[in-house]
Amino acid sequence: MPRSTDRFLTTHTGSLPRPDDLIRMMYAKEEGVPVDPVALGARIREAVVEVVRKQADAGVDLINDGEMSKPSYATYVKDRLAGFGGTGNTFVYQDIAEFPRLQQRVFGDPGRSRRKTPACNAPIGVRDPKAAETDADNLKAALRTVTSEGGFMSAASPGVVSLFFRNDYYPSQEKYLEAIAEAMRHEYETVAKAGFVLQIDCPDLAMGRHIQYADLSTTEFRKRAALHIKALNHALRNIPAEQLRVHLCWGNYEGPHHCDVALAEIVDLVFTAKPSAISLEAANPRHAHEWKVFETVKLPDGKVLIPGVIESKSNFIEHPEVIAQRIARYANVVGRENVIAGSDCGFGTWVGQAAVDPDVVFAKLKAMAEGARLASKQFWH
Repeated sequence: MPRSTDRFLTTHTGSLPRPDDLIRMMYAKEEGVPVDPVALGARIREAVVEVVRKQADAGVDLINDGEMSKPSYATYVKDRLAGFGGTGNTFVYQDIAEFPRLQQRVFGDPGRSRRKTPACNAPIGVRDPKAAETDADNLKAALRTVTSEGGFMSAASPGVVSLFFRNDYYPSQEKYLEAIAEAMRHEYETVAKAGFVLQIDCPDLAMGRHIQYADLSTTEFRKRAALHIKALNHALRNIPAEQLRVHLCWGNYEGPHHCDVALAEIVDLVFTAKPSAISLEAANPRHAHEWKVFETVKLPDGKVLIPGVIESKSNFIEHPEVIAQRIARYANVVGRENVIAGSDCGFGTWVGQAAVDPDVVFAKLKAMAEGARLASKQFWH
């Protein structure tokens, strides 16, 4: 994980807007319409080159593939792992359930409405061992066309897989998590062996509180979250902590979020996860105040924070001065060398998600880079 030496580095959470023609191809594939795999693979490779250049042009330091190959950050695993052939899952978002009209709008998103979440109904194993390798090769090739501080790739955590795909096979949640973790280990280690930083997406540790475990007390939820982290750490056992980052998320949707678990109630658990860097939502109105948690909770030695300093659901382009102020809050409490600027969440969590206009996305990333420059002047010069 690159560290700040004389300035604040910038990155983002992972998913970025996909080209319209690629969206159409991926919609077709999700709906069972025959799609030429060679043509799809070629278009994904091209899209990765395009999105890498856009990130570099915007001034992003730590660049990824934009998740161009994935229908979503989590449900892509159904195409890479065996064992998911059951009936689809349904979800209740505790906060949105109180607002039926909003619920209809959120779940009517064209990408979200097409997601496939078949339950686990057989032993889990690796079905497509080449997929992660292809992703890594695509990013390697694209990065050769730009200048950057490094590349990262994201992958679903065992816990978030268990959230989206119902368990109809394993005798317990713990056994289910263990099986997912062992199967996902192949992807994790493939990314690491390719030389990239691996980001593990863990909304299960926050969003899971008001979706998967909404009926539990906070104490009981913490016990379940600890099981998720145990499975994750086991899957990451062969990867150095410095090559890992984790994304903590309360759900990338435009909802009230008034049922979100407080960061202060889970941060100690998050610290026990192996990754050295922690990406977290820090710009949106529900979590922007939680930088204060680190006034009383010490960041463990060796850990780095990647606070979101731009929102992922708003078309407002944050002023660079605002971004600099957000960076400064964290730098003042955990140290300038322990902060990397990031986004709250992805801008293309699902294929076709259009909460933020694609052109605005890269304008926001450019504003983030400018804000990081302003903050760097304050803290280093």
